[in-house]
Amino acid sequence: MRKQTLGLAAVLCAMLVIAGCAAGPRSGGAGAIYQTGQATYYADKFRGRRTASGERYRPSQLTAAHRALPFGSRVRVTNRNNGRSVTVRINDRGPYVDGRIIDLSSTAARRLRMKRAGVVPVTLRLVSAD
Repeated sequence: MRKQTLGLAAVLCAMLVIAGCAAGPRSGGAGAIYQTGQATYYADKFRGRRTASGERYRPSQLTAAHRALPFGSRVRVTNRNNGRSVTVRINDRGPYVDGRIIDLSSTAARRLRMKRAGVVPVTLRLVSAD
């Protein structure tokens, strides 16, 4: 039994190391730059569909999809093209396109003034993690 526990612990540690390497630059805790990369947003056609957390997507809410952050985490997203920021709550998984780090709700994208561009460079700062 002890060998199985140690083996499982080793596998979990390896997974965390790999996930940490893939997540991008990190430093410190809440408020520190968590990640930089490209942001996109959900089309309104996804309205009402279930997210990975089980809740329904509502374009009017300030929500987002991220591959690794826990559901309920709050992240400050800053559009590096214009300096505008918005705080969103993570409620879904994604995006699954290389180079993209976050998918934003329609309202969050509008507040960042990124809807015309579709994809913009952003910086993520962790506000709180659930």
